[in-house]
Amino acid sequence: MTTTYLGYRRGDGDTEWGSFFNPEMAPLPRHIVTALEHGPQADEVLLALDDVSTLLDEGYHATENGYGKTRDGGLRVSALTEMPGVTPAMWDWWFGWHGSDARRYKLWHPRAHVSAQWKDDSGVTGAAGGGPDGRYVGRTSLVQEYIGSNFARIGISFVDPSVLGIGRAALGDSVAVCARVGSIELPVDIGWLVHYIRPTADGSEMRSRFWKGGAHVAVRGGNRLTDSAVRLLVARQLPDPRDLIVHCAQEMNHLAGFLPALHARFANP
Repeated sequence: MTTTYLGYRRGDGDTEWGSFFNPEMAPLPRHIVTALEHGPQADEVLLALDDVSTLLDEGYHATENGYGKTRDGGLRVSALTEMPGVTPAMWDWWFGWHGSDARRYKLWHPRAHVSAQWKDDSGVTGAAGGGPDGRYVGRTSLVQEYIGSNFARIGISFVDPSVLGIGRAALGDSVAVCARVGSIELPVDIGWLVHYIRPTADGSEMRSRFWKGGAHVAVRGGNRLTDSAVRLLVARQLPDPRDLIVHCAQEMNHLAGFLPALHARFANP
């Protein structure tokens, strides 16, 4: 099901999962507030896409929570979400489950998510579950959402972590959700995202990274000339990186609060 409005309206909660919709969201975590107070960071202390595999290393990066613009006109954002009681496997399940119905997508961020639907509805079956639910790698989710006050229509094409040099064998019990981010209206890709979820003593933590604009802009089926031509146009339409770090922190913390209960009820019907 798709909708084109924010929040739940009459009848939207009449589903098995409707009781999980909660428009009240917790305050931003203190470490995100601190990152906003510190302001934009130099791109050299924000993870480069070429170094994304270092997310699998022990410890933390120089900037786990922060944002900044890059010299080529792009932006980078990093955010950490601590999730007691949540396992990486729950997030792997969520990414295969939420995109089949806009009312599920709205659970994630009730103040910003408008709609989501899979670009294809092939129902391919396999070890991951297949069908409308259960599989997200190799599929594109067409989402409509607010980033801050800006309305965005985005195509999120999930790829195998190996595309970014993250070997599945090295992940172990961790999960890496990787995707190419692009425009719905135009054949243009504008960036990448990675959510790396690893176990902790009391649950797990998500280390989110975003790269948008600059060298990450590419016209699908284009070349360097076409990429350069659209790069400046894309730069004018990029979200404010402050809005992006806030959006990420809000949605990940909100869902983490009820994901164990949601997973327990729907993951193995």
